[in-house]
Amino acid sequence: MAKKTTKKKAATPKQKRSFGLSKQNKILLGSVIMLFAIALFFSFTSFYFTWQDDQSLLSEFANRNEQAKNLLNKFGASIGHLFLYKGFGVASFVFPILLFLSGLTLFFSLPKKGLVKKWIWGLIFILWFSVAFGFFAEKWPLLGGLVGFEMNDFLQDYTGKIGVLLLLIFGLIFILVRLFKFTPESTLQYFKQKKAALTDELNNSGDDENSSANATSKQTAETVEEATVEETPVVVDTYTHKEEIPPIEKEEVPANDGFEVTVAEDEENVEESLNIEVEKITEEKEEIDNLADKLVDDFGEFDPTLELANYKFPHIDLLDQHGAGGGITINQEELEENKNKIVETLKNYKIGIAQIKATIGPTVTLYEIVPDAGVRISKIKNLEDDIALSLAALGIRIIAPIPGKGTIGIEVPNKNPSIVSMRSVIASTKFQKAEMELPIAFGKTISNETLVVDLAKMPHLLMAGATGQGKSVGLNAVLTSLLYKKHPAEVKFVLVDPKKVELTLFNKIERHFLAKLPDSEDAIITDNAKVINTLNSLCIEMDNRYELLKAAMVRNLKEYNAKFKARKLNPNDGHMFLPYIVLVIDEFADLIMTAGKEVETPIARLAQLARAIGIHLIIATQRPSVNVITGIIKANFPARIAFRVTSKIDSRTILDAQGADQLIGRGDMLYTQGNDVIRVQCAFVDTPEVEKITGYIGSQRAYAEALLLPEYVGPDDSGTSIDNNIADRDKLFREAAEVIVIAQQGSASLIQRKLKLGYNRAGRIIDQLEAAGIVGQFEGSKARQVLVPDMLALDQLLDNEKK
Repeated sequence: MAKKTTKKKAATPKQKRSFGLSKQNKILLGSVIMLFAIALFFSFTSFYFTWQDDQSLLSEFANRNEQAKNLLNKFGASIGHLFLYKGFGVASFVFPILLFLSGLTLFFSLPKKGLVKKWIWGLIFILWFSVAFGFFAEKWPLLGGLVGFEMNDFLQDYTGKIGVLLLLIFGLIFILVRLFKFTPESTLQYFKQKKAALTDELNNSGDDENSSANATSKQTAETVEEATVEETPVVVDTYTHKEEIPPIEKEEVPANDGFEVTVAEDEENVEESLNIEVEKITEEKEEIDNLADKLVDDFGEFDPTLELANYKFPHIDLLDQHGAGGGITINQEELEENKNKIVETLKNYKIGIAQIKATIGPTVTLYEIVPDAGVRISKIKNLEDDIALSLAALGIRIIAPIPGKGTIGIEVPNKNPSIVSMRSVIASTKFQKAEMELPIAFGKTISNETLVVDLAKMPHLLMAGATGQGKSVGLNAVLTSLLYKKHPAEVKFVLVDPKKVELTLFNKIERHFLAKLPDSEDAIITDNAKVINTLNSLCIEMDNRYELLKAAMVRNLKEYNAKFKARKLNPNDGHMFLPYIVLVIDEFADLIMTAGKEVETPIARLAQLARAIGIHLIIATQRPSVNVITGIIKANFPARIAFRVTSKIDSRTILDAQGADQLIGRGDMLYTQGNDVIRVQCAFVDTPEVEKITGYIGSQRAYAEALLLPEYVGPDDSGTSIDNNIADRDKLFREAAEVIVIAQQGSASLIQRKLKLGYNRAGRIIDQLEAAGIVGQFEGSKARQVLVPDMLALDQLLDNEKK
């Protein structure tokens, strides 16, 4: 019996050691879990700010040369994409909390009893919030994640939107009742307690005020309470004054006479004193105003157009009348045929239509339908390809529903589209009577209305689309609109044309409308190296203008110019009339590819700050990828135009919505200013028309030269100031030079591979080789040119440096 007892006692600790964790292991495991939870939290938080920049790096996880902007680099970008985009959205933040609590329990060896309950409720919270965000924030998929979106869509297929809403309400009630012990009685009791506490607080504050004002004994306070109940405050005041103020017989000192005389004397004294001060301020203000008014009376308001007072705006006859003169030919047979096909296609899928009407545009006809009650909108939306097949048309676009209307729109291209001429748009009443700072007429909408917008309120415009779909014509329409509406003194253009052929026609108006750097021969910038200096020069101009606005005590350019025209600003103090400056970049992707951050940084500064001082940006690109149109660019360009693109991804990159991939081309575009997306047929202005307009303006008297931007002195591009110092060269400089000369290929990656160096050190050596004259300048994605032909020439070059 004793032996058996001994064996049983010895077996127990062995069993615990086999299946349990030691305290040290619990501490280690708990710390790992807590640190992982912290890493998840920072990854998720950073993901919402950097996901657009890091999107292209998700497939480059194994590439050590690529760096993500997430706080935890590519790990953070990938784990954030997995949990927030493909997972549960914002609700995923519950996971780091649960993991941290689990690690904390292990680290301090706390009881595990409540941990399982926390995980169960945490998962319920994650599921409910994900579906809720998928339902209420459908336009922002990062809030609900892919799981929330798909579950919401799945539930709507069977219960509809109302059913999903009812399920969400039940889930909320379930959480409140089971977790927070919610009952109707407890809620009513809570509000009653709050109301009672608030009433007591108000009563106490009133009692405190009465007590401090009276400053009497407890007996006096009781008398005050009784008087308050009897609603006789006059009696209370009288009683209080009798207690505190020495008794004064009413017959000897009449209250009214005594107080009236004293108050009247005090008021008179105060009024005399105030009148003197007010008169001084008024006189000083009137003196300034009188001086400005006198100058205006003598010379009139300052007229910035006076130097070119005889300038004549281009006349309408310079533009050609394309097509049928801006009118629309109604083809009743085509309308009836399309209507029947739409009704028949929907009928095949058991979708009835209660009403249908057509709005005919220049290139597209909008068919507005009202489906029968109980028909889901998404069901019609999914039939986009089927309707396009039945109509045998390219560019079918379904708007479900049309914003502001209880209808569903089906846009069908016309078989014989009309050309929207620039002449018809410029001649429209809407453009001619537009009271805007920088009016731009883009074209005509589906309802055949001229779309006129103000560039000053956009404040910047992003234009993108595939090659040959109308971007250059769109830029010409923008510039033509401003030439027809603004005087040369009121607006200046900075034109960047890497393709060297699109904007060259505007050379003729250099001394009228263009701005350039002081040392630049051509006003239109075609060299990418000069773009960097021009953009930095515009940043200097922006800072200078802000100083002028600060000195003038105004907030924007419109107020500043109005004050200057009223002659309230002294030119001797540096003030001058400031024209609007419009920066136009025709192919932004080419600049990003060759210059990268050197271009993106000043563009971002201008986009963020330049709107108030009248500098506005128009950027066009044919490659709307996320590394060209970055998050910083999109955030500061709310106004966007999308011509036809090749994929839905490109459409979402430009507009944050699909639809641009379904356009029909030839100027068919989608315009948004942060709200609704409008389909517009861009006005067509041909090259000969632009040539006639610029020729007409260029033949008139002009300024002595183009507007000169501030001079920008950039850093020493040669690198001779630091990198050519022989003493500071890298120890492997000569070996790297030999590798480059032998291979005849100047790249940092080659040095990395051959000498087994890091990227930063290899890049530094490349800069030193450039300063020494061994390799040429940076040329974007191309390898640098090797300037030394062979090893003999290299030895001679390095030996000459030592002498």
